[in-house]
Amino acid sequence: MSRDSFTNAFGGVFEYSPWVAEQAWQDRPFATIEEFYQAMFGAVRRAPRTQIEALLCLHPDLAGKEAQDGNMTVNSVIEQSTAGLNSLTSGELQKMRQLNAAYRAKHQFPFIIAVRNYSKAEIFSEFERRLQNDTATEFDNNIAQVFNIVRMRLDRIFAEETTPLQKDAA
Repeated sequence: MSRDSFTNAFGGVFEYSPWVAEQAWQDRPFATIEEFYQAMFGAVRRAPRTQIEALLCLHPDLAGKEAQDGNMTVNSVIEQSTAGLNSLTSGELQKMRQLNAAYRAKHQFPFIIAVRNYSKAEIFSEFERRLQNDTATEFDNNIAQVFNIVRMRLDRIFAEETTPLQKDAA
């Protein structure tokens, strides 16, 4: 694939961060899908900390302002709705807002969790548990969660009958 085709196909798997795909493209060719995944994750790992922090900050708060205003990516809308975060009660929404605010105030980036792996109750529990961690731990937790999210997004892309890579090769 050309750099532009590759970036167009995979640039959206990291929230608003096509630079990851642009960097990973340089590591091609990929003998396996796992090599492709590792190239994507490696691009993030090699980035300066400030760029990684910026990537984290591009993630929306759970059931936050972006969700209320309809300004989330399609991926985030789908993922948050699978965990029922699009249909919180008023009490749950208030609690989520408090948790989001407390987490951002403490760590200066949003709480990130691969919501597809958790129930709504588990998300609240993880939120409260992780809020007790120090910022360095949460930085690492968030990177791990981003990688989980991206892996699931890429798995969905590759599960399609014809992937972007196969289309370009045809």
